[in-house]
Amino acid sequence: MITKAMSDSSDTKPLPGLPVDLRGKRAFIAGVADANGYGWAIAKSLAAAGAEILVGTWVPALSIFETSLQRGKFDESRMLPDGSLMKIAKVYPLDAVYDTPEDVPEDVKTNKRYAVFSKWTIKEVAESVKEDFGSIDILVHSLANGPEVTKPLLETSRYGYLAAVSASSYSFVSLLQHFAPIMNPGGATISLTASASKRILPGYGGGMSSAKAALESDTQVLAFEAGRKHGIRVNTISAGPLRSSAAKATGIIDMLIDYSFENAPQQKELSAEEVGNVAAFLASPLASAITGAVLYVDNGLNAMGVGVDSPAFKDLDIPR
Repeated sequence: MITKAMSDSSDTKPLPGLPVDLRGKRAFIAGVADANGYGWAIAKSLAAAGAEILVGTWVPALSIFETSLQRGKFDESRMLPDGSLMKIAKVYPLDAVYDTPEDVPEDVKTNKRYAVFSKWTIKEVAESVKEDFGSIDILVHSLANGPEVTKPLLETSRYGYLAAVSASSYSFVSLLQHFAPIMNPGGATISLTASASKRILPGYGGGMSSAKAALESDTQVLAFEAGRKHGIRVNTISAGPLRSSAAKATGIIDMLIDYSFENAPQQKELSAEEVGNVAAFLASPLASAITGAVLYVDNGLNAMGVGVDSPAFKDLDIPR
């Protein structure tokens, strides 16, 4: 089922049926640096439903990302179901491991990849968005990084562990702290987690499993706190494996995709669009009573108790 694009977001005439309608809504997606990941797919689905799109891009990747956009390298990926191209109203430099300018070390400030940009801490980006657009309705956290992700947890350093939690989970807490005051009541926030929060995933180390567990726990607490204080919903999507640029850094993504294909109830490779469409639903009024939830979009793999591709089940008549 494909989300239908709304070609004119200014049209307020009610649509027939029960559509995902985000016309008149504005979304900020933190963590879009190319056209391959879930952040990009979520932006596309939100745009297809009529939302205005703002993105935050990691500072060292910003120049390449903007150049690729301007030169049309993403045009094929920007195509919406109605044939139009997704429009990004503004791209902001963002490094979500720094909350305020005072948190930035001097060596980072003077680094040539950072020195040419300004106002890229979370606090400054939220202020810039408020100055440029006034408010937003949807906040998406598509950020994760573990510098020691290829190390087993037993060999992970304190630095690597805390860096993973900082970039992958606390960054969501900080984003919500700074963006909640400029979010309209009834707004929605969405983050991305993974099954490693509750299941053992050999090869996915460096504290990343702990970071995902923290993100899911924080989702529940923030759903209460932000819901009571700001009228905002907070949910997270536990997405299956995707061959994105970020996932390739783990070194095990191909194995995870193969395992999922062999063992999930839905025997197919997960697409980024499927995750994007679920995010659009969660951001819409259709999900107005859903908050504090971990929603699995993984072809049902989370429901499995065993891997049916094991030789132990060779004598079972399992459909393929």
